[in-house]
Amino acid sequence: MKRSNVDFRWMFVSFHLVVAVQLLLAGVRSIFAAEPTADELCQQARRVLAPLDGELRIPGLLAPVEVLRDRWVVAHIYAENQHDLFFTQGFVAAQDRLFQLDMWRRAGRGENAELLGPEVIEGDRFARLLLYRGPMEPEWRSYAADAKEIVTAYVAGINAQIDSLGDKLPIEFQIMGIRPRKWQPEDVLTRMSGIIMSGNWQREVARARLIAAVGVEQARRLAPTDPPREFSLAAEIDPATISPDLAKGYVLASRAPTFRPPVSESNNWVVDGSWSASGKPLLAGDPHRTIALPSLRYLVHLHAPGWNVIGSGEPALPGVAIGHNERIAWAFTIIGTDQADLYVEETHPDDPRRYRVGDDWQPMRVIEDSIRVRGQAEPTKVELRFTRHGPVIYQDETRRLAFALRWTGLEPGGAAYLGSLSVGRAQNRTQFLQALEAWKIPGLNFMYADVDGETGWVAAALTPIRRGWDGLLPVPGASGKYSWNGFLRVRDYPQEFNPPKHWLATANHNILPPGYPHEIAYEFESPFRYNRIRSQLATPPAPSGKFTIADFQRIQQDHTSLAAQGLIEMLRTVAVPAELQQSAKLLTDWNGELSISSPAGPLYSYWVQELEAAFYAARIPHDPRLDRGALRRLAFVIERLSAPDETWFGPQPVAARDRLVGEALAKALARTRQRLGDDASTWRWGDVHTSTQRHPLSRLGPAYAEAFDLLAVPRPGDSTTPNNTRANEQLEQIHGASYRHIFDLADWDRGVVTSTPGQSGQPGSPHYGDLLPLWAKGEYFPLAYSRAKVDEVQAHRLKLSPAQTR
Repeated sequence: MKRSNVDFRWMFVSFHLVVAVQLLLAGVRSIFAAEPTADELCQQARRVLAPLDGELRIPGLLAPVEVLRDRWVVAHIYAENQHDLFFTQGFVAAQDRLFQLDMWRRAGRGENAELLGPEVIEGDRFARLLLYRGPMEPEWRSYAADAKEIVTAYVAGINAQIDSLGDKLPIEFQIMGIRPRKWQPEDVLTRMSGIIMSGNWQREVARARLIAAVGVEQARRLAPTDPPREFSLAAEIDPATISPDLAKGYVLASRAPTFRPPVSESNNWVVDGSWSASGKPLLAGDPHRTIALPSLRYLVHLHAPGWNVIGSGEPALPGVAIGHNERIAWAFTIIGTDQADLYVEETHPDDPRRYRVGDDWQPMRVIEDSIRVRGQAEPTKVELRFTRHGPVIYQDETRRLAFALRWTGLEPGGAAYLGSLSVGRAQNRTQFLQALEAWKIPGLNFMYADVDGETGWVAAALTPIRRGWDGLLPVPGASGKYSWNGFLRVRDYPQEFNPPKHWLATANHNILPPGYPHEIAYEFESPFRYNRIRSQLATPPAPSGKFTIADFQRIQQDHTSLAAQGLIEMLRTVAVPAELQQSAKLLTDWNGELSISSPAGPLYSYWVQELEAAFYAARIPHDPRLDRGALRRLAFVIERLSAPDETWFGPQPVAARDRLVGEALAKALARTRQRLGDDASTWRWGDVHTSTQRHPLSRLGPAYAEAFDLLAVPRPGDSTTPNNTRANEQLEQIHGASYRHIFDLADWDRGVVTSTPGQSGQPGSPHYGDLLPLWAKGEYFPLAYSRAKVDEVQAHRLKLSPAQTR
């Protein structure tokens, strides 16, 4: 536990660690009589670490359970029955991640104001608006026939660990003077983690605001859709009424004050046995999410009658979201399926709780709720309002408008990733497709392989059917014209199995097959990563002509940017001022490979920032409240710069383009020199592009940062490379693949993974940051599966036994 040697202004955390430092700065009860030193914090943290060895007697178990943690602290849980398996998974997750679990539960239930104060009341209200409020039987049944039993056992395990601690709580609770709350099964069903993956409705707001600023024709040119669509607002809606404050509640509910716009990117691919060295399929996956401490991901192996699944999930959910069982393996990437729409409801002139339906006025459903708020003796009363289209997330009573969110996550089965309880038990292609009926949120490109040699891909998401409209902008709620007409079935999803080209891949790009008859999305990511991966999969490596796990590792760690190559090619055509020619040559002599030693990397990355800012500055008005619905695309900028015309650059387009490019390069050069000095031969991409994994409480002071943060590590790549290391404006990585896996279906024990920073979320644990060095160097560790292999790499053995009862 060491403080970072790099000072950045912002701290980035996952939504489930929304802990505001203001709470502690205001003064809370603490175990320390005075300001602690880093050593005191570390010592106290170590005193409360969970035991990884020995025997514990735990009320709630039916039979003994073995928990074997390997050298990388992946817990392999061997139970005699399903109840004990998931009870123990909850117990073990709480041993390693209790503070993270408690913050997740608070965020999902809308209980942050109790910790953070009145400024986040609207965030709590938003989270409560998104709670599932339908009949529970179809909700539970949507995930799996036994989902309720599994979740009940899981939360009982979490609660058993809380009970076992007494006052020996993880240090974060002691510093903050709070206790973790007990879990209820319904806490697993909250919707906040899912809405973060559904950004379409925020882009509806941004698109409408853009129309208000520049008109619909210019908006179409500035923010084209993929596939192309000539979008427009319904005549009944005035774009000026679409307020940027529409997303205020969401922003407060889903982030700490320094959170960046959510991005969900990932890669996955598979080759069949005829193209692999083992003769069986090879499958790779690396989901990209916020880089956080502790990690969003948590690795586990679940073994009991009916279960033998291993891989990664999220600590607040039972099961394994991404991994393999004894017969199938899978990986996923975000599709971008449009699963949400904003409805503009007219409200009654005399009663804002009534809204127009056709020619009539209907009462909203109103739920009275109360929110406990730090610093207030009495809870704050709030109203939760709902129309037939969903929760009212924003209301403008002056204009007599209410904005309702229709989102598939509010349907039965809408808790994110919980459909994995079905997927994890599928044994073949038929069962896998049946299991995807339970998969609703988020929309994922599932890559599939099985031991029989089949490979495949399915774009699975609960997908609304819209007839006669596209979902790209807010729509009037009064008429029935903009209703959803049911949902697609799994057989209707884009998919492909056993292709003659021998491989399949996705990277959030446009995955719609030629002639696909359904409309599912218009906001796919640029294809830079996919095209780079495709170029390496389309021809097997020489001389063997067969792919190996090592080949897949190389592709996952690839840091060549096709975007950079495109901009370099464009720069070669630009008339650069004499004083910038040496800097331009540094770029044009470069191959676009963003290795940590690249001298061109820093200059290029600042140049990209300046190019995008300059191109859009006079074209798209910037409103920081709309960052989460950003419509700016680097691929679009590259296209316009590479072929300048009068539409974008006026009567002398080449000269105007050259001027913009040169000015952006001059600014980038100044920024690079300010940070790294004047001597370009000493510049290194890894000196500015780093990952510093920070604990949410480290900003309490230098001692906390020294005790809880991890050292900065240099990172290759950027957001356009297969090894996606998306950065903030200071070039610190904030997003990417914390978890990766590669499986050879000829032998599960050959599987390899990466994860960061460690399995334990407890400061002071030797496993708090022990995986970071491997991850930073692009190195993998084995994911042991067979009992013989697990025994070989075992490092800890914990036996859990039922407590004796009288």
